[in-house]
Amino acid sequence: MNSVGVAARRFFLSIRQGKYFKQRGFTLLEVLIAVLVLSIGLIGLAGMQLLGVKNNNSAAMRSQAVFLAQDISDRMRANIGNAGSYVITGTPSCVGLCTITSGCSGSQLATYDVCQWRNSAATLPSGIGHITYDAGNDVYRIRLMWDDERTGATGTNCGSDPTVDLSCFDMEFRP
Repeated sequence: MNSVGVAARRFFLSIRQGKYFKQRGFTLLEVLIAVLVLSIGLIGLAGMQLLGVKNNNSAAMRSQAVFLAQDISDRMRANIGNAGSYVITGTPSCVGLCTITSGCSGSQLATYDVCQWRNSAATLPSGIGHITYDAGNDVYRIRLMWDDERTGATGTNCGSDPTVDLSCFDMEFRP
């Protein structure tokens, strides 16, 4: 055997006996780093899930607002002779309106419909509903406002700052 073969044989024997493996715990350090990277990834995943739930709730409220706007516009179309009675300032009283036994007039039906609609709009967080009429364009405008971010906002400007203004859905139609 030559000198290179003897040296190689001694090296491999010393590896088996553990002389060159004096470093300990390096694998543990790799595992700790892997756990750290995994935990950061899971925190990011949880944040994305939270954002998805928030946006899903926002979309559900917007869908509810669209449904409510369509509801009142259908009620106005059904009572077309009294469409102007749907433009009510203030909060109408829902007491004593349109009973099955006594019936009601078209304007009473309009007041009843607006009362029911505003009660439905109140199911949105801080929900408010308004109906206006633009005589120049012969257009009714329906506006629903709600606190989409649930920050306690009360502003009615429908601005881009959710901490100040309510979110809005506007619809215009001609009956």
